[in-house]
Amino acid sequence: MTNSTENFLQNLESIIADRLENPSQESYTASLAASGTKRVAQKVGEEAVELALASVAGDRAEVLSEAADLVYHLLVLLKVQDISFEDVTNVLSERHTG
Repeated sequence: MTNSTENFLQNLESIIADRLENPSQESYTASLAASGTKRVAQKVGEEAVELALASVAGDRAEVLSEAADLVYHLLVLLKVQDISFEDVTNVLSERHTG
């Protein structure tokens, strides 16, 4: 990952955290999290299936769109679980070096 990619993911995590700490009625993130962990997890599953189907269809634009949706919903789920993306990358790093 490039620094700009890492910075963007960190920034997105911060935005998600802010939306959860300061919820508003206009915030999709806040309303999603308020619906509970089960619903957030369902959204992750839905987006993963949509990404898989787009991949099979071979539509690059749709794959990119669904991948972005999946990453966003994954970050929301991680935040709801009090897990950072850095925590996840640390596990991946340990697996790679171990």
